Amino acid sequence: MKSAVMAIAWCWLPRAAMAALAAFVVVQVLVHTAAAADHGLAIERQEMRAQLMPQRYTTLAAEIGAKISRLGFKEGERFAQGERLVEFDCSIQIAQHDRALAQQFAARNVLTGSRRLAELQAVGGVELRNAEAELQKADAEVAFSRATLEKCAIPAPFPGRVAEQKVREQQFVQPGQLMLDILDDSALELEFIAPSRWLGWLKPGFAFRVRVDDTGKTYPARVQRVGARADPVSQTVKAVAIIDGHFSELLAGMSGRVIIASPGKTAP
Repeated sequence: MKSAVMAIAWCWLPRAAMAALAAFVVVQVLVHTAAAADHGLAIERQEMRAQLMPQRYTTLAAEIGAKISRLGFKEGERFAQGERLVEFDCSIQIAQHDRALAQQFAARNVLTGSRRLAELQAVGGVELRNAEAELQKADAEVAFSRATLEKCAIPAPFPGRVAEQKVREQQFVQPGQLMLDILDDSALELEFIAPSRWLGWLKPGFAFRVRVDDTGKTYPARVQRVGARADPVSQTVKAVAIIDGHFSELLAGMSGRVIIASPGKTAP
């Protein structure tokens, strides 16, 4: 009888209420309210799904067209900041840089000779300015080729691990082609959805615990930041926390349950 009444009530719910209820179910939040006998407070306990995310992660792409001569690290391996992750065969770029240096040397000699001739009034101002422009052009070519050579090796922007390798050694890549996914797992973040009514007390620094399904263990965590906008339909807000400490068994992508017991309004 009770289930039949609930089914009828569901059918007569307005569309807005049904959408809000559906969104509330999607975020998998279970609310349990109990009375606190000593202080007369309503204690709201919620269990929310959360996923571990690295604080820093990125995808490295090629900036030049060249053949990969060496991949410094394989999937899962750790690297330090500044270590070379990818090295290219830049023999063509090196030759272009040498040619640019030779052109710069020749342009500088022409300008030096033009200035001496100008002192003797043996050359006009137009020729002198053209010689100066040629040297500036040669300087720009050298700067361009030097910047290109700096792209022949990709250093690690931060310490971390290789998450996915998309290319192989001796493979020719084009500018913009994706090569490596890397992440920094020195500190793992938790992303979860919390009720927007918690914004009065859910602040950075708030401590709680999270149970990770993949390990079956519970770990300390603390809120790092709270989203800038609440969802008006589900009345929820995104929160980001950080695992308080380093645990070698934790990996990015693992998920678990955030359990937070919070004081509510004073019971009547």
